[in-house]
Amino acid sequence: MSAFVHPQMARILASFAAAPGVDFKTLPIAEARASSDAASIAWNEGAPDLPTREIAVTADGVSLRGRLYHPQPGTALPVILYVHGGGWTFGSVDTHDGTMRNLAAAAGCCVFGFDYRLAPEHPYPAPLEDTLGAIAFALGGELGPDVDVRRWALAGDSAGATLALAAMIKRCDAGLALPAAAALFYGCYTPDFETGSHARFGEGYLLTTANMRWYWRNYLGAAFDAPAPLAAPLHADLSGLPPLYLTAGGLDPLADDTLRLAERLAVAGVAFRHDHVPGVVHGCLRMSRELAPALAMIGAAASYITERL
Repeated sequence: MSAFVHPQMARILASFAAAPGVDFKTLPIAEARASSDAASIAWNEGAPDLPTREIAVTADGVSLRGRLYHPQPGTALPVILYVHGGGWTFGSVDTHDGTMRNLAAAAGCCVFGFDYRLAPEHPYPAPLEDTLGAIAFALGGELGPDVDVRRWALAGDSAGATLALAAMIKRCDAGLALPAAAALFYGCYTPDFETGSHARFGEGYLLTTANMRWYWRNYLGAAFDAPAPLAAPLHADLSGLPPLYLTAGGLDPLADDTLRLAERLAVAGVAFRHDHVPGVVHGCLRMSRELAPALAMIGAAASYITERL
């Protein structure tokens, strides 16, 4: 029995299939990044036109690029800190510009995104350290007086969801302030490639099991076979986390990662909402201008967060 594919998703997949394929694993990393990022940036066209400001982030001596989306400059609004995806290998505030614009517009509050050092040159824990540093930078009042960091949330997609979850666990363990809520879009929470969703969707739906294995190897480096709990946070202590919005696509090889996380959150007594969205692939948020279910994911996450800010 074939899987359900949303009609809009089917058209997008057909357009990808008609284009020349690129195996990023075979390219020099700089060339792979340029190609992957250019393909993502093209999807930003048509996103809401919101005021932005570029903010240089200093985190533990590391300089990172940041971007604030502010729907009403001069008016103090809550903020969602956004951690971009890309397999810890690709991605930036530029590749996820459209997603962050859509989230800011849907939530009616600020969104702050930032770059972090990428693997394989900077494997775990560097991306997590940068995420923690960027959160601390933002909460320290560095985003400006029209950003109310007393009311803050966290969000991330794919590898960014993994980093966001790990950052919350780390802050919880350290007794630091936690966000009012967080949205985790189709995260990858453990390097397990034998799940049912990998078996069903690991080929033919953009993200492949082979590429996911490569991303995890880039991120974990020598620790691939024995990752630290915060590197693969599915098996970390999840107690004490804030309410979480979880979502995954029905055609995503990582869908079972989110399902398993939901099961562990339930055991830990953490409040959450889990939306399984049929017919869409991993990475669908960037396709929201042509894919209604992806835009609905962003809207659902925005509502979940704003109800708790």
